[in-house]
Amino acid sequence: MTTILVTGGTGTLGRHVVERLRTGAQEVRVLSRHSRPYAVDLRRGGSALDAAVTGVDTIVHCASTPRGGDEEAAKNLVAVARRAGVGHVVYISIVGVDRVPFGYYRAKFAVERLIEESGLGWTVLRTTQFHDLVLTVLRGLGRSPVMPLPARLKDQPIEVAEVADRLAELARGGPAGRVADMGGPEVRTLESLARSYLEATGRRRAVVKVPLRGAAYRAFRAGDHLAPEHAVGKGTFEEFLAARAERVRAGR
Repeated sequence: MTTILVTGGTGTLGRHVVERLRTGAQEVRVLSRHSRPYAVDLRRGGSALDAAVTGVDTIVHCASTPRGGDEEAAKNLVAVARRAGVGHVVYISIVGVDRVPFGYYRAKFAVERLIEESGLGWTVLRTTQFHDLVLTVLRGLGRSPVMPLPARLKDQPIEVAEVADRLAELARGGPAGRVADMGGPEVRTLESLARSYLEATGRRRAVVKVPLRGAAYRAFRAGDHLAPEHAVGKGTFEEFLAARAERVRAGR
């Protein structure tokens, strides 16, 4: 039986990947900082990480944080995977990490390179931002009576469950290198997404577009984080909001 380890297996994406892999004929291990028996901080590594990876055929690397440490975590994971003879590492990345000079994107791109140069079999999938992240951003911006939005920005959010489907498919296959990007079904202005959020949540806010400065903002404004030619996602942001509201009403 194939054994697959999912790092970040209790997170927004990882838990969906785990659910899908557990429907197949493979053993699935869940690694996260607080999930036993494989409770591991990848940034520290150690014997617990060795134990988690021993006997693993494929690693799906979903663990990531914008707070820093992704490169160190990847170095530790790659080193242990080499020692354990892992045959395949699947990594989830972000569209535009090689074009947008934003700190978190640079870290994700560095991890891509670490995995590609590791000597291990590898697959890298880049996607646009998840609906969940857009919701988190809009919630934060909508806390005050005036909702400030970065001017002239667009996004192409995608349903996390669809990304999980693709990652599970890739994990069950062999190393494929850099596969085709996945983008959400629509390229939308941030203002249109914000207004859909406000309507769905019954909030009244004045929306104000604020121009920003800097190289990262210019790259986002130019659409370097978008993949309109790979708009393969199906679920829209409005459908995501409606489904979430239904779960809240049902107490789930």
